[in-house]
Amino acid sequence: MYLRHTTVRKDGKTHTYWRLVRSVRRDGKVVQETVAQLGELDAEGRLSARRLAHAMTGRGDQAELFGLPRSEAWTVPVRLDQVRVERGRRFGDVWLGWTLWRGLKLDELLRELLPGGREQVPWALMGAVLVIARLCEPSSELHIAEDWYRATALEDIVGIAPGRVNDDRLYRALDRLLPHKNAIEGHLKRRLGELFALEYDLLLYDVTSVYFEGLAELNPQAKRGHSRDHRPDCKQVCVALVVTREGLPLSYEVFDGNRVDVTTVEQIVGTMESRFGVAQRVWVMDRGMMSRANLAWLQKTGRRYVLGAGRNEVRRFSAQIADEQGWQKLRNGVEIKLLREGDETFVLCHSLDRRRKEAAMHERFSQRIVQGLESLERRLKRARRPLDRSLIERQIGRLLQRNVRAAGRFTVQLIDAPALSAGVRLQWSTRDQWDNFQRHTEGCYVLRSNVHEWSAETLWQTYIQLTQAEAAFRTHKSDLSIRPVWHQRRDRVQAHIFVCFLAYVLWKTLEQWQARAGLGNSPRTLLTELRRLESVDVVLPTAETPGREIRLRCVVRPDKAQADLLGRLGLRLPERLRLPPLPAVM
Repeated sequence: MYLRHTTVRKDGKTHTYWRLVRSVRRDGKVVQETVAQLGELDAEGRLSARRLAHAMTGRGDQAELFGLPRSEAWTVPVRLDQVRVERGRRFGDVWLGWTLWRGLKLDELLRELLPGGREQVPWALMGAVLVIARLCEPSSELHIAEDWYRATALEDIVGIAPGRVNDDRLYRALDRLLPHKNAIEGHLKRRLGELFALEYDLLLYDVTSVYFEGLAELNPQAKRGHSRDHRPDCKQVCVALVVTREGLPLSYEVFDGNRVDVTTVEQIVGTMESRFGVAQRVWVMDRGMMSRANLAWLQKTGRRYVLGAGRNEVRRFSAQIADEQGWQKLRNGVEIKLLREGDETFVLCHSLDRRRKEAAMHERFSQRIVQGLESLERRLKRARRPLDRSLIERQIGRLLQRNVRAAGRFTVQLIDAPALSAGVRLQWSTRDQWDNFQRHTEGCYVLRSNVHEWSAETLWQTYIQLTQAEAAFRTHKSDLSIRPVWHQRRDRVQAHIFVCFLAYVLWKTLEQWQARAGLGNSPRTLLTELRRLESVDVVLPTAETPGREIRLRCVVRPDKAQADLLGRLGLRLPERLRLPPLPAVM
């Protein structure tokens, strides 16, 4: 996706309107399709973004990045015919990543957690390099060391020469970061709360899987299990993530790859409460986390929850679902109905879009089963000798298993038929009861909660916020490339996931910043746009002394679109960068 702007002159004034577009192929041609209209760069939006920018960069204008003060300027005649530009480096995206890193005060925290010793490069700065690289261009540690770092201006920002950034030092930085996971998560909770006035009264919890390339024999957590990435051939680990209602990450845990979701609930809730304190929070989880044991534990310990109920609850409330009375219409074709039962509140939900999707799925799987059964019938009629009955039964079982979403619709039997060459014949039919049930319950799901003071609409809206956790996993996997994992050792895998988590914190911080500035919610688009801003060395040969040159490290001036973006965010690019000191002459 890309940011595009349109300039309109109206009533003697020039207005700039922004829109988010994406490239799509239509009729063999690539065209740009508008995803969202972001509006005009108004003064109110600038003010809101500037307040956040001041909170993020409130420690001055990073004067250490600038060259000599203007009061020390001097005049020197130069040879204009020999002026040249050298050493172009990516600047805008890494500078923004460093701004986010400092805005979250992670530089100060890591200096405390990783005090200087005998190492040549501070581990706190190496940690920043790892996370900023994961944010700007996700890649391996080897690629960072050999290609990415020397192509960026991060050397000028953090002050580490490219020769000192190697894969061995990056791997050791991973080892130094991981032991401080809990301390860093606690710091981020406080800092994000300060920046965005967050409340932690509602937490969203979900689990995904991350697969490995290689055998991962050195990692006891790497096991085969249910793969959300559709890679059952690879070993994996499960990652459980806890986020706030705004989608800002609070913490995560890594489990064995064959760990079942329902077995993680008690551990995660207990871990979060021991780390961040016990409070009257509301836990939001989907039905994959639910079991009778988990529900009983939540109720017994007095914890509040909003849960997606299992499919059996849809069957239990099928009569209430079929009753057309009492439904409340919400937006987007969603209807809800509130029911009270004992100490719990149940919300029956019906989604028109979900109904269409499920109906299409059932129809597709039903057609596959019908085609398979008809093909088997023809084969039995053409047979010239008796067939193995057990073999045919296994074939029917595989057909139903591959299309399990519609298997309940069919009754299938093999009947002895001595008159036929095959010795058996196939008899099958559809069940009207299954069709009637699906007709009433397609697109329906049930929520259950022990929060009585909320309305049905509030409970539904709260549950829908689980999409924030799902979006977090999508960002980890697509934009931050958390998988596939190439590390083989358990500690390195844990550290890799931790770096991805920290990069996601920067990502969500930038997303919140964009939203306040009225620039949509696509950090990758903004990073790509600012990536075009470079730092260069302007070399000025002097006219008075042959062979003498003046070298100025400058940041290119942004074009109007980039300047509007930076102005909207309340940021100001440095014009000059301080050159590193020359090595001492021995």
